[in-house]
Amino acid sequence: MNYRETENWILNRLPFYQSQGLKAYKPGIDNIRFFVDHLDLNLLDIKFIHVGGTNGKGSTCAYLSSIIQESGYKVGLFTSPHFFDFRERIKVNNKKIEKDFITKFIQENIELIEELNLSFFELSFGMSLYYYFEQKVDYAVIEVGLGGRLDATNIINPILSVITNISYDHTEILGNSLEKIAYEKAGIIKKNTKIIIGERDKKTQNIFIQKADENFSDIIFASDYKTDFENSEIEYQNKNIRTAVQVSKNLNDQNINETSIKKGIMNLDSNTDFYGRWTIINYNPKVIFDSAHNESGFSYLSQQLEKLNYDRLFIILSFVKGKDIKKLITYLPKKSLIYFTSSNSERSMNYEDIIQCVKENINFDKNPLKVYKEVLKQSSSKDLIIITGSNYIAKEIFHE
Repeated sequence: MNYRETENWILNRLPFYQSQGLKAYKPGIDNIRFFVDHLDLNLLDIKFIHVGGTNGKGSTCAYLSSIIQESGYKVGLFTSPHFFDFRERIKVNNKKIEKDFITKFIQENIELIEELNLSFFELSFGMSLYYYFEQKVDYAVIEVGLGGRLDATNIINPILSVITNISYDHTEILGNSLEKIAYEKAGIIKKNTKIIIGERDKKTQNIFIQKADENFSDIIFASDYKTDFENSEIEYQNKNIRTAVQVSKNLNDQNINETSIKKGIMNLDSNTDFYGRWTIINYNPKVIFDSAHNESGFSYLSQQLEKLNYDRLFIILSFVKGKDIKKLITYLPKKSLIYFTSSNSERSMNYEDIIQCVKENINFDKNPLKVYKEVLKQSSSKDLIIITGSNYIAKEIFHE
């Protein structure tokens, strides 16, 4: 298979949660552990940083990668989902994994992949580990896929673990209370390994403290500390910066210092090609894409909107099935001009799904690009356009 055929095989043949949801979710780490053993990888040879939580995982990972790069190290970065290109998930110092590597890896392991019936995520993560070992990275920053305790990434033995925050998301899998969700996230806490918690919450903090005690692990709440590095105009990103700073300081690496931390934060975009969190697409009118997709994300979005001045606010929304749309849109300004759309994903909510939740007349078109172009026609230079609710709507609107 050439690369295009290989990529299609990965994306289409193997189910993945981003596209198919619950039926693609395979809890447990036995499969991936067997696969990694077959690849003959010693997971103790790399300094792993494991990042879980509900919101802010990707941002925190990006800041950490940027800081470690500025410290003179070679760093692997594994994140999900991707927006435009599968290779975004696996990077070394901001360079995407090579197409030839992917093609060769699949050719050499296709029989075992099929025998184990690896999920899309298991395959992606196993490939990333193999790539990082071949690249001889100094550090690897690994974002948890879903949950923590039963996530495929939980086979690693990190030098430090991170949980950004806890909010309601994927409740059909992780549980319908913050305490249950926190218990699953706390599953990444390892013995004698320091754990950084991004935000304190009275409902969940004792779960983390107890889990840390059981594992003889020191626990630090980043929100207890002040830092001079919070330079983002986006308030929720400052929380992620604060977390990344505490992680960096607790790596006990003399090359990761105040200077490299500051440079890493300032050079986030150039060091990581960071995308999807309050990303400005256009300035006239201003168009912003934000990957908020749960209650906490929409709360942050609402707070950020309060700081902006504009004449009219257009909001283009796309959601996957299972989201409490009625509750999420209560976070949006009341005078918002809301347009709903769908996507090619079979998980995406269609018109019938949305009407059933909202129960009122809506502006809807199944073609996201058509909706976007229509909104652009209606808007003036003083208006604001927000596109949110789904990660992968970005590809359908902005890929060109």
